[in-house]
Amino acid sequence: MMENSNQRLPEKEVLGLLSGKNGEDPFPLFAQLREIGPVISIPSPLPGTNHQAWMVTRMEEAMQLLKDHTHFTVDQSTIEGQVDIRKGNSDASAPPTFLTGKSMLSVDNPDHKRLRRLVSKAFTPRYMESLRPRVQKIADELLDQVIDKGEMDIVKDYAYPLPINVISDMLGVPQADQGKIHKWSSAIAHGLGLGRKEPGVAEQIKAFGEYIAKLVEDKRHHPSDDLISQLIAIEEEGDKLSIEELLSMISLLIFAGHETTSNLIANGTLILLDRPDQLEKLKEDANLVPSAVEELLRFNGPATIAGPRFATEDIEFAGQQITKGDMVIPILKSANRDELIFADSEDLDVTREIKQHLAFGHGIHSCLGAPLARIEGDVAFSTLLKRMPNLRLSVPRENVNWEFTLSSQGLSSLPVAF
Repeated sequence: MMENSNQRLPEKEVLGLLSGKNGEDPFPLFAQLREIGPVISIPSPLPGTNHQAWMVTRMEEAMQLLKDHTHFTVDQSTIEGQVDIRKGNSDASAPPTFLTGKSMLSVDNPDHKRLRRLVSKAFTPRYMESLRPRVQKIADELLDQVIDKGEMDIVKDYAYPLPINVISDMLGVPQADQGKIHKWSSAIAHGLGLGRKEPGVAEQIKAFGEYIAKLVEDKRHHPSDDLISQLIAIEEEGDKLSIEELLSMISLLIFAGHETTSNLIANGTLILLDRPDQLEKLKEDANLVPSAVEELLRFNGPATIAGPRFATEDIEFAGQQITKGDMVIPILKSANRDELIFADSEDLDVTREIKQHLAFGHGIHSCLGAPLARIEGDVAFSTLLKRMPNLRLSVPRENVNWEFTLSSQGLSSLPVAF
């Protein structure tokens, strides 16, 4: 399908979206972009580049892009003559993190397969399911703390602490450090966008990296039954995991293990409160919660885009001539509203049967923790609706503000009463 030349690309809005500075509801823009075409040229979000950039707006083409590791790569440095955009976030004196070092996000096979295999044993669906009682215990304990007050902040009291407790247990991160991790994660999520870096973010990334390095050093001397200790043992065997890969891996697991799931729980709660008919269906039939979680992920999942891909050679893609080195960006939230795939795609339907969505990505780089996120979402919503069936906003709706960033869309606060 060729780009519809009769439609004018809203360049200012697109650049605002990609820089993470566009705080408006993005979905009308996504619908407009899908009308223009499934793969459309956009102004490059990176300064000083001669290469074209492209945006993929529809499901079929996004899936094709995410599966094609021959013609498109996440590792820009493997393309002759290219400079890796991640180096703009690096500090030579700072320990590596997933933003600056070698992580599963930034390499393709064979390195990606090796790195993913090292942690995949800890992320099997069976192991994730074994965590359900622990997730349930944490959810109940969090609600126990507020149940007598008759009100709480969903973000601060529930959506944030639940997943960070779970991932901290898995990794062996001390509970006392969770506040610091939240501060760093928030700064990174809100301070970075394609082609921009807010002042002070480099310091936050460095502090996060230094914390991970110290944590690893502590675990070397005092190993325990947690994933970080297991990864250190692998690294010490040699030839499987370098120290740079180890630090990048742990920082990625900590960041990805709570930031997006927190947003799923908080955003999903607001979306349901905005749609009382859908909320009533869940209250009446708790068996609908797993399908509701999938629909919430499709309707407004945590990740706006997947990491940019770069063309490894000249190729025709969806009727467009892509040149070697061009950046191609899959817009997950747009693909998940594709009218060609989903009937009434702009509507939330908790009974919808979904065969495929892209909230967790697709292909080899799909989210490793997706099974855990689904369990956390299932437990979080089931427990909330069971114990607080009269849940309602305790502030005017117009006082609830979205925080729109490149990597995620979340809420700073969601006061409710019950």
